[in-house]
Amino acid sequence: MRYERKYKVSDLNHHVILQSIRMHPVGLRKIFPDRQINNIYFDSNGLQCYHNNVHGISERKKFRVRWYGEDIFDIKNPNLEIKYRDSEVGSKIFFPVSDFELSNLKGITQEVNQVLDKRFALTPILLNSYNRSYYGTPDKKFRITVDRNLRYFSFLTANRFIRYMTTEEAVVMEIKYELEDDVHTDRITQHFPLRQTKSSKYVTGVQLTNWL
Repeated sequence: MRYERKYKVSDLNHHVILQSIRMHPVGLRKIFPDRQINNIYFDSNGLQCYHNNVHGISERKKFRVRWYGEDIFDIKNPNLEIKYRDSEVGSKIFFPVSDFELSNLKGITQEVNQVLDKRFALTPILLNSYNRSYYGTPDKKFRITVDRNLRYFSFLTANRFIRYMTTEEAVVMEIKYELEDDVHTDRITQHFPLRQTKSSKYVTGVQLTNWL
């Protein structure tokens, strides 16, 4: 388990946030090239995962299939991720799954449920993409990601993706570190003029695309 502290900002350009990261006194540096992240979130027909998050259930899970690349239709080497969350700490496990087509989600849906051995079927609910930048401290104890260009598409209202119809003008910065390093977190956070927020791209996407 690790801490995952999120900061969602709607009134600052992502270049401003990246500049504050580069100027941080601990010497934050780029640790991985920028890339586009694509996800399909799975949930029960009653949206149990969504409602657990909205109602503040401390122990909850999230299920998503993730792949990388600017061409969202070119799905290669995807992984099923199960993300566990307990208040501000979380962890996740990965399972490789088969390549698939966005025009036909039946196969990947069956595979997800087979891997999870679910007694109730999960179904595709939301597709989203965003661009991520990666930074870290020289001692590798703290990692910071910055997400921008957030886009969403709901499978609740359409079963076939053609193009994104919903975007969000926000930037999400996340600070991630192991439990034992929490005593040192002030040396990172005190230099960011941002307020920690609760932020879930899955919840946001469901609400923006379905008016929940």
